[in-house]
Amino acid sequence: MLCKLSLVIGLTTGAAQAETVTIAALGDSLTAGYGLPNGDGFVPQMQAWLDAQGADVMLINAGVSGDTTAGGLSRTDWTLTPEVDAMIVALGGNDYLRGLDPALSRANLNGILAKAQGAGVDTLLVGLTAGTNYGVDYKLAFDAMYTELATAYDVPLFPSFFAGLLAAAGTQDGLASFMQSDGIHPNKEGVTVIVAAMGPAVMELVTKVREGE
Repeated sequence: MLCKLSLVIGLTTGAAQAETVTIAALGDSLTAGYGLPNGDGFVPQMQAWLDAQGADVMLINAGVSGDTTAGGLSRTDWTLTPEVDAMIVALGGNDYLRGLDPALSRANLNGILAKAQGAGVDTLLVGLTAGTNYGVDYKLAFDAMYTELATAYDVPLFPSFFAGLLAAAGTQDGLASFMQSDGIHPNKEGVTVIVAAMGPAVMELVTKVREGE
């Protein structure tokens, strides 16, 4: 009887561990795949990368082009559906393009992370690096909010959505070959480089989810 019970428990545990990890990618046009055919955007390419690693993961595209951190916050509750185990938060680019006060952006990101924490959902925060076109103080405040919030909520931080792209390009001029004509959104090749750089961080998020099961 004991052997049978142990077998049942073992099978049940194995089944639980084998369940698909569902991750919602909450973001803007960079997440949504603006300007790219279906299959070439961030979410489908990241899904393909994870599949190639043998990870049992389903990514949900919760990216909305033009969205600010405020828009992301307004969508967080209905993004965090019961099946969502983890969330990638990649917002702030449109706040920067519009010159919005970093204090407001920080408050919105804080609200998103608080909701995720309250729902028991593991999060990967993806940062962005601002330029100096709004001044040095703006840049310092904008860049710092990601690091400070990641520390406050004890969540992993991928320093910049474009980190892999900048490393591959080598120089600012070299970025052109990885970008669409608008100079803001990556092309298919650019997304591939971004995914390759960020993929290991997403895999660590998956591991964190599984360890918490």
